[in-house]
Amino acid sequence: MAENAKATKKAYAAGAAVASLPPDVTIPARSYGFSPEAFDWSRLPDVETNFLRPEHLEAFIQALAAPDPVQSPSTSSMNLHSPSLRHSSTGSFFPDTPTNDTPQSVAAAAAASEMSNSSRPPVRSNSGMFITAQSDWAPVYEKVLASPGPNGTKRRRTRTPAKKRPRKGPRMPLESLIGSRSKDETREGYLYSLLKWPFLLIVGAWILGLSVAYLATRFYIYLYEQGVAWRGKREKLRRAMRATGNYKEWVTAAKRMDEFFGNGKWKEENEFAYYDSKTVRRVWDQMRRCRERAEHVERGSEEGERAVEDLKGLIEACVKNNFVGIENPRLYSQTYYGTKNLVQNYVDEVEKSLKFLVETKQLTKDEKRVMFKGICANYGRTALCLSGGATFAYYHFGVVKALLEADLLPDIITGTSGGALVAGLVATRTNEELKELLVPSLAHRITACREPITVWFRRWWKTGARFDSVDWAKQCAWWCRGSMTFREAYERTGRILNVSCVPADPHSPTILCNYLTSPDCVIWSAVLASAAVPGILNPVVLMMKTRAGQLVPYSFGHKWKDGSLRTDIPIKALNLHFNVNFTIVSQVNPHINLFFFSSRGSVGQPVTHRKGRGWRGGYLGSATEQYIKLDLTKWLRVLRQLELLPRPLGQDWSQLWLQTFGGNVTIWPKSITSDFIHILSDPTPARLARMIHEGQQSAFPKLKFVANRLKVERLAERGRRESRSPLGAGERRGSIESIVSEEDLRGLLKNSAIGGGSTTGTEDETTDFEGDVVIDGDEGVDVDGGIDGALDGGIDYALDDAKEREEGETGRVATPAGLAVTETDG
Repeated sequence: MAENAKATKKAYAAGAAVASLPPDVTIPARSYGFSPEAFDWSRLPDVETNFLRPEHLEAFIQALAAPDPVQSPSTSSMNLHSPSLRHSSTGSFFPDTPTNDTPQSVAAAAAASEMSNSSRPPVRSNSGMFITAQSDWAPVYEKVLASPGPNGTKRRRTRTPAKKRPRKGPRMPLESLIGSRSKDETREGYLYSLLKWPFLLIVGAWILGLSVAYLATRFYIYLYEQGVAWRGKREKLRRAMRATGNYKEWVTAAKRMDEFFGNGKWKEENEFAYYDSKTVRRVWDQMRRCRERAEHVERGSEEGERAVEDLKGLIEACVKNNFVGIENPRLYSQTYYGTKNLVQNYVDEVEKSLKFLVETKQLTKDEKRVMFKGICANYGRTALCLSGGATFAYYHFGVVKALLEADLLPDIITGTSGGALVAGLVATRTNEELKELLVPSLAHRITACREPITVWFRRWWKTGARFDSVDWAKQCAWWCRGSMTFREAYERTGRILNVSCVPADPHSPTILCNYLTSPDCVIWSAVLASAAVPGILNPVVLMMKTRAGQLVPYSFGHKWKDGSLRTDIPIKALNLHFNVNFTIVSQVNPHINLFFFSSRGSVGQPVTHRKGRGWRGGYLGSATEQYIKLDLTKWLRVLRQLELLPRPLGQDWSQLWLQTFGGNVTIWPKSITSDFIHILSDPTPARLARMIHEGQQSAFPKLKFVANRLKVERLAERGRRESRSPLGAGERRGSIESIVSEEDLRGLLKNSAIGGGSTTGTEDETTDFEGDVVIDGDEGVDVDGGIDGALDGGIDYALDDAKEREEGETGRVATPAGLAVTETDG
């Protein structure tokens, strides 16, 4: 009776909520646990706000109209300020004259140099002419007017017969679409020219056959699991676990699954082949005893300084990344929830000991600073990486929602292509704003693919791109909260946003935009560049914000495109800039999503066959899957190394399959066939609700692993933050006096004065004064006025020092929940 009354009351409340919704809001038949209010788009914060200023959009349009300096000719009579003699709106001419170049003026001139009055006829110039292309595969040449004759009459041109006339102009559409290599990129020799295409056809046919065989193998494994592994009660428990709407309900269902399969016995056993259980047990016992003795001394019940020193030495020696294998994913792949009891006890004890060392008065601030600095450097940081994948990227909303509700969202977030759009939303909103935004009604703001085929096909035929860059800029600005820069986003939310961008030319390196490498770069321009897939969106110009609030081209107006083409998951760059050595990857790329297969189970998703000791699909099925997948990778590498692959749309596509796509924890949401059909269409609220739900379900099994990692990492960062020395009287936070001591500063000035500023000492002791002044490998100061980074033993560990600078300049501390006002001295 009580349950029926509760259900009736809940149904009545839901009916009342539906009745209060606007008439244009519809509730789907399956809501996936979302309340009726979650489908009301009018409840979204700032849903109708236009964050993009008109002058910023106009600056972006002008930057797109300017030629790419990489593709433009360079002669002695041309400079970056005025590439050629142009006609102005007032009828005067602007010849090429030398000026005082500054980074802002050069970047602005690169964008504005091609803007001329469209109402006047073009003026020929002898100083040069730019020939640009609107896309990678459809070159567009400027029309050249015939010069007048001696008496002003039109000069007649003699036409050369077609057989004698050399081939000029754009390539044929088929040749442009397939792409070709330049003379410098191809090998010489008769055999190469003779065997290239036959070998390519043979290998391509073999790869096609392997792909069909792989699909057949995966279908066999699916039938095997449905017919052998999942049946009876275990299937009912599995369905109940997948139907949960929040993490608390999922944990309850996961514990039922572990109880049914008898995984509790595995947790109680300490021995396991993938970590050193004896060392963990010994360290755990000793750490617990040292902490208890130190706590007695802290309360005054005992005397002695030995206990806290022993605990400090033990923490410094053992709190490291993957110490004796305790962060091996296999420790979390044998159960649905949790890991070995010994491992969990060790992590909990490390948390208690670190918390005690942060709050104890038995250590000085200098001792704490040195200790926590070393711990942070050894333990590293965690980053959330969101892959590309067109509309598959909307699964990231569910992954972020699961991490956010469990308070496990890392401070470092990186995104590529579609993932960059989600990362931009996360990095520019506070936690409270995100909780209101990550609902199905967010589909109201997803309108990038709203144009009918009659509109976008005409654009694609003319420009080589389905979507318009300016229209996408208008829509993307809302997701990134206007023309917010990477530095401003960090100041507002405390999150570090990273976006991968690939230069339009094939020779320049990929960049990872963040608040250190490009602090003044506008986020929405980086998101557009990261989503500029050839044939979908043409390469765009990155924009940067000046101190006056105006937008000018970044990096001299060079064009950039999709980051997934080379580095979908920038693990190396994250480690270089922020000491990231633990990555949570949400992988939704449709072309490799099928190849993610764990034959022995993954974190929170053990193999159910033979009580976790079996193979998915049996040993024969798993072995066949691994063999075909490795053979596919081998032949793709052969095609790339032998330079046999063509370049459709002028792009090298080999990295789409041969780069790293996973991390320490890889989350791949479960997609369905209709996702491939709607890969370039906007989701409805009902479809977005399903994608958010599936994203959450794929993230829930990984949260316990992530929680154990972050509880140690956050305490180490808290200790480093609280152990900083307070500012002295008259010192401004972030100034050079607060970073460099007077003695060190005098020593630096003395060394720089010797030999007219030349460096002294051996090669290992030299100091580079052109950029950073590095003192004791701890603090880094940019002599031009900004903090560039701090190096800890060769690792760029600049986050904490940059935070100190931002606290001083704004008088506020950036936190994920918002800005907290602090008092500053001086």
